[in-house]
Amino acid sequence: MTKVIFLGTPEFSATVLKGLLREGYDVIAAVTQPDKPVGRKQKLQKSPVKLIAEDENIKLFQPVKLPGSPEVEELKALQADLIITAAYGQFLPTSFLNSAKVAAINVHGSLLPKYRGGAPIQWSLLNGDKETGITIMYMVKGMDAGDIISQEKITIEKDDDNGSLFDKMALVGRELLLDTIPKILSGDIQPIQQDPDQVVFSPNISKDQEHIDFTKSAEQVSDQIRALSPDPGAWTLLDGQRTKMYQTEVVKIDSDQAVGTVSELDKKKLVIVAGDGQGVSIKKIQPAGKKVMDIANYMNGLGKNLEKGQQVIDEK
Repeated sequence: MTKVIFLGTPEFSATVLKGLLREGYDVIAAVTQPDKPVGRKQKLQKSPVKLIAEDENIKLFQPVKLPGSPEVEELKALQADLIITAAYGQFLPTSFLNSAKVAAINVHGSLLPKYRGGAPIQWSLLNGDKETGITIMYMVKGMDAGDIISQEKITIEKDDDNGSLFDKMALVGRELLLDTIPKILSGDIQPIQQDPDQVVFSPNISKDQEHIDFTKSAEQVSDQIRALSPDPGAWTLLDGQRTKMYQTEVVKIDSDQAVGTVSELDKKKLVIVAGDGQGVSIKKIQPAGKKVMDIANYMNGLGKNLEKGQQVIDEK
């Protein structure tokens, strides 16, 4: 039976891990990030991968930093056939990668060499891409620089956001990995080197990027909002209150009003002028301290004081 060390953290990773277990691979260890404090009470939350490891009695490791840790030496001593990562979130020591008897591979959420780095799915949405995909690749010392083993394209639909695209890509990534592993084990593969001239990086989303920039075009604003929906959520100051927006639609408007001005509103509608003079129609919204609500609930409650022509968005 093929022995696997699996490294991953979010739900994307958990989907992949479930597939390995379903197909009978012997997952001898799971590595995930330390429990994370969340919410106002900063309650420690286990990662989705940890929850699976506990349910399946898989030996679990949660080092703050894997390189140089006692845990990495214990993992190397396990002599796994395969080391598999999927959205783990840390660099791995070369000595650990080399400890795999067959290969160390990664399930990456883009069509490499485009979008190397920690936020490939978010950047595909931020940039308004029409397609993305999954890459199975060998792991090397450089960030996502290993040879490509297999790839599969995915269409980005108009209504996709970060959450829906993550879910779709996790399923594709799981099946592509399961289809690829037997070929790796048998040696029936022809790896492809990445073209260094085509490399595009996708660094983790910064706090500044969470702040909605209405000076951009309506399409770019909409892409920013869906790239950060549902987590962490893109925000702006709406009527003086920090407010997150989760779902929008680009609409044509006939307006010469300033950026961030309310162009249209009623009991079921709120449209804000973007930098290109077009409108961003808000569909879902979350005022500070409140739950996510549709725009009708907002306009019939907290949004009652808004007026057409009112400058409600803070300037960056």
